[in-house]
This record gives sequence, C-alpha cells and structure tokens, in this order.
Amino acid sequence: MDIDINEGKDRIGPMFKGRHVLITGGTGFLGKALIEKLLRCCSEIGQIYLLVRAKKGKAPRQRLEDIFSNPLFETVKGMRGLDALLNQCTVIAGDVTEPELAISPEDRRLITENVSIIYHCAATIRFDETLKKAVMLNTRGTKLMIELAKQCTKLEMFGYVSTSYCHLNEKLLLEKPYAPPADPHKVIKAVEWLEESVVDGMTKKILGDCPNTYAYTKALAEALVVESMDEIPAVIFRPSIVIPTWREPIPGWTDNINGPVGLLIGAGKGVIRSMYCNSTGYGDYLPVDFAVSAMCVCTWNYVGNKDHARNIFHLVSSAEIKVSWEGIIERGKWIVSNKIPLNGVLWYPGGSMKRTRWEHNLAAFFFHWIPAFLIDCLLYCFGYKPILWRIHQRIAKGFEVFEYYANNQWDFDNATILYLRTLINEEEKVKFKIDAGGVEIQEYFENCIRAARWYILKETDDTIPAAKRHMRVMWWVDKICKTLIYGGLLYYIGKAFYSVLFGSVV
Repeated sequence: MDIDINEGKDRIGPMFKGRHVLITGGTGFLGKALIEKLLRCCSEIGQIYLLVRAKKGKAPRQRLEDIFSNPLFETVKGMRGLDALLNQCTVIAGDVTEPELAISPEDRRLITENVSIIYHCAATIRFDETLKKAVMLNTRGTKLMIELAKQCTKLEMFGYVSTSYCHLNEKLLLEKPYAPPADPHKVIKAVEWLEESVVDGMTKKILGDCPNTYAYTKALAEALVVESMDEIPAVIFRPSIVIPTWREPIPGWTDNINGPVGLLIGAGKGVIRSMYCNSTGYGDYLPVDFAVSAMCVCTWNYVGNKDHARNIFHLVSSAEIKVSWEGIIERGKWIVSNKIPLNGVLWYPGGSMKRTRWEHNLAAFFFHWIPAFLIDCLLYCFGYKPILWRIHQRIAKGFEVFEYYANNQWDFDNATILYLRTLINEEEKVKFKIDAGGVEIQEYFENCIRAARWYILKETDDTIPAAKRHMRVMWWVDKICKTLIYGGLLYYIGKAFYSVLFGSVV
C-alpha cells in the first residue's frame, strides 16, 4: 500500500470528519478516554452516539453530564466549551444485557441509518463476576451488538474491545483468531434459561482451565466477532492491562483503583505488606491514552486506508517496557515514603513479595490479619466503625485473582502496531502516540500516585506537609517496634540457650 507520509499533516483526525460513531461502555475507564480523545483530536467527527443505561436512579442523560464533569474533560472543555461537547454527543438509552439492547425503535432507526463506526467497549471487568452475569454482558451483549451492526446501512467498522489476556493457554499470543473454550451460542442459551444459582454450581466445571469468568466470556465474545467477519467489517482490539494516562490530557489520570494503582495505594498506606508473587515476573500494562490513540490509528488504517487484511490489533507495551511486579511495589514504596506520601498511613510502607504460598499466608497472618483485628478493636472501643478487617477481606479476595497472573507470564506479538508506526508522520506521532519513546517510568509512577491522591483519594496538595510529618513518625514507630520485637526474641532465645547450657550446672 502506497501511503504518503511526507506531507506532515494530520490525516487521522480528518478521517473521522462527518462520520457518526456509536460507543458502548462510554461511562467506563477506557470509554471515557476514547470519548475525550475523539472530541479533542477529531473535533470534526459527526455525532457520537453513546449507549447508556439508567443506573442508581440516574437517567442516561444525567450520566452523560456526570462524564463531562470528570477532570479528564477539563482540557477539551476549555478548548471547545461544554455546550459544543454536549451537542456533539447523543445519548441512546439502552442496556447491552437486555433483549434487543433495550433500544427504542426510534433510536434503533437513528443508529442504523447514520452510524458508520462502532466501538463496543461495554463489559464487566470483574474477574469474580458470576458466570451468568458475565455471559449476559460480555458474550450475549456482544452478540446483540453484532446484530445491531448488521442492520447499519453505512457501517464501515465494528470494533470490539477484547483483552490480550483472554487466551491464557497461549504463552505467546499472536494477532490472529483463536478457538473459543466452548461454543458461545450454546453457552448463551444455557445461561439464559438456567437459574443463576444453578450456573454458579456449575461454574468451575464450565470454566475448566480458565481462571475466571472474565477471560472465559471475552474469549467467547471474540469467537462471535470472528464469526461475523464474513458479514460485516469487524476488528478486534486486544489491549493489555489498561492503566492511568501517561500525559494526555492530564498525567496519571484514572477513575479506579484496579491494577497497579491499587497496589501502589495499598502499599503506600502500609496496608499491603505481603504478596504471593513471582517478584521478577512482569505484566503487560498500557496507559489508557496510548490505548485510545492506537484505536484511532487502527481505525484510520482500516476505514481510511481500506486495509481490511489487518483486523486484529494487540495494544500492548511489554516488548518495549518491562517493569517487574517487585519494581512496581518498590518504586511505589519509595515515592510515597520520600516524595508524595498519602494521608492516613497506617504503618510505614514495607513488606515483601513471597515466592511460596505458605510464606505469604504466614506473613499475612502476622502483618495483615492480626493488625487489622487489633486496630478494629481500638476503633470500636473509641466509637468508630471497624473497617480494616473488611478492607483486608477485599484485598485477600483480589489477591486470589491477582496471584494467577502474577505467577504466570505471557508475551504478545504486536506486529500490526509496529507496521502502523511506519505509516504515520511526525505530527500524527505526537497527536496519536503509539510508541514508548519518552516514557520515563519513575516520573510516570509519581504522576500516577499524585493523580490518585487528587482524583481517587481526594487528598489535596496542601495536606502533603502534614503527610510527610506523619510518615516520619511512622518510620520511627516502625523502627522502634522492630527493635523491641527482634530484641525481645533475641533475649528469650538467648535465655533459653543459657538455661540449656548452664541450667544443669546450677
């Protein structure tokens, strides 16, 4: 394919000009970032239709307004104004778990007559989700979206957002389709008529070697998309572990504590002090701004360049950036101990990763559960609600899922992204960054922790001096306690030896 990159002008943003886009999962982490990217860098895009369900008493339109109140959108609101953004977005009331997506006939007609690009991002990312709920959302929801896409008269691309961690029996994942763990149509039919309690009882047998319902149902959904490729122009995006922004539009932004951010906060608060993990192993992480930029570039190549031969894209980074699990924790502990401490630290950050489960269980008993019990007793005595035991229960549940990934390792081929880098010019490389050039890991983690303070923990910068003083106090408390404990142990061990050696003489 002969593509001129010497002109130096952006061709990716203009490709979206006048094209109407439908996005599901727009209220989620990746979905928000995708909406913001399209509004900021592809401002001539047609209408963005957002499939949104009512939730917690909030109507879909109110949820859209809540999206734009997120700090992520401050930059684009400053550039274009809130009214312009709201006018460019149309809320479609619907639910991917409901029959026919719960879309009204009028809205369905609006979509099928106008939409040319679909990004299906909606999914439950809870690894411990019940199988019935995961199938209904991740698998059947994808089937219903494919059926909607088939009705779109102007469809140019149906983009399914999968995950690079859904074919876990493959230690090197290639950019190609893989056989699903079961027939997705049969699984959907089974869970539709079986009671949830019955499905729960069969879950382990159904999953087989698959570690969780998330990976299982995403693999099934991929099979549905591959099956549809003969009928519609469909592509699969496989992002790895999506983490906070690198720089765009603000460094370190996130709206959740999943993945490494949760580990950094837990270790930084002194709550997490032991993990069962291969410390030298690594996961594959991708900043969310890299992920949505890559999705835009892939869309440009598929729709704008008509390159339909490439339709499975790995959005990954470990070939260029490898940070071990231990590296994440150690960097996090250093940052919160020396530069950006968190408020309300329960103990000075410490602990280590354990190579065996029994070592971790022993350490967790002494450094997680016993302190949690004692602190909760004190809270109860002073009239406060005990919370630490419940927090450690949630951490332990999360570790059950995390341990599988932390003690195994996968690599991913990303030849298509490497190829696309050769097609884009310098302006596009800046506007739609899809390489790791300029990424400084220490700076990135500092930005993540700083942003987590602001956006997740709601801790303002004016509390940092007090947090530093508190951290110094906790350092002394940690050293004094360790000295007393180890000193006491040495004393009693020495006393026991003395008794054995000289007791008979006396």
